[in-house]
Amino acid sequence: MAPEAQTGKQPSPAIVFDTLNGFQRTEALKTAIELELFTAIGEGNSTAKAIAERCGASERGARILCDYLTIIGFLTKERDNYSLTLDSATFLDKRSPAYMGTISNFILSPHIKDKFDQLTETVRKGSTADTAFEPDHPMWVEFARSMQPMMAMPAQLMAQLVDPAKDRKLRVLDLAAGHGLYGIAFAKQNPQVEVTAVDWPKVLEVAKENAQAAGVADRFHTNPGSAFDVDYGTGYDLVLLTNFLHHFDPSTCETLLRKVHAALVDGGRAATLEFVPNDDRVTPPQAAAFSMQMLGGTPSGDAYTFAELEQMFRNAGFARSELHELPPTIERVVISHK
Repeated sequence: MAPEAQTGKQPSPAIVFDTLNGFQRTEALKTAIELELFTAIGEGNSTAKAIAERCGASERGARILCDYLTIIGFLTKERDNYSLTLDSATFLDKRSPAYMGTISNFILSPHIKDKFDQLTETVRKGSTADTAFEPDHPMWVEFARSMQPMMAMPAQLMAQLVDPAKDRKLRVLDLAAGHGLYGIAFAKQNPQVEVTAVDWPKVLEVAKENAQAAGVADRFHTNPGSAFDVDYGTGYDLVLLTNFLHHFDPSTCETLLRKVHAALVDGGRAATLEFVPNDDRVTPPQAAAFSMQMLGGTPSGDAYTFAELEQMFRNAGFARSELHELPPTIERVVISHK
């Protein structure tokens, strides 16, 4: 039976045309962020002429860009006046405390973006070369600085989920800490938390700046080096694994998790924040689609289902794991018990 007979719809080339032109969405949003277009509209500049003057752009360019951003859902339009959507006002107006326009600096960096020019060959091989785990690779400092706005909310929500009582002493090991916001969130909400952060030396400088700004520098310690190589020590109540396991194949993850298990006290926990797709591997869309990022950007990483993560932790010696939603973020938390 023909597909159109099954669905009652006629075939359309729209999805093919739209997807092949998908790069325009990326560049339009990047340009709007660079021109501070969303901030300009938030300030009350609603016409193409006013927006162009505020952004230092041509009126024709501003009109076409604003119309396109309306089409793809970032703006609304009534007559000749443009307005911000709720998402744009929250995340793309620089006056908003939740502004995250800086994440484009990392997500669209050449090291991330250019690898997808070779995606056909990567799919053939099932892997891509990666040099990002060299100690002085600049992309991780860029990550630590640029991605902070997107990580602030999940860090706070994760701390509330994992340490709701906030009234007992916790030694926390934050692996691949990056900006340090996850460990810092635990330290800010619980004055009895002591954090040790592991990452490359230059990245940890960013984390230390953030700990100082948050007022927890006296309880924020660093252990520079690779999470696979440094000696963690022992006696930790909690180990944080935030957006880290997806870079590696299951065997490599299990090697790391055995070190994590050994570093924990009896009854200790590992808290993992990840893009966790459902078992069908196509829902929810953002978490499931993250596998493509790992295919294009790492030799063997993936977005793992809860069943896959649970198996890794079990193989590493953990007794049980549980999955938690973390709304409104697009990630989930797995808490694994020693």
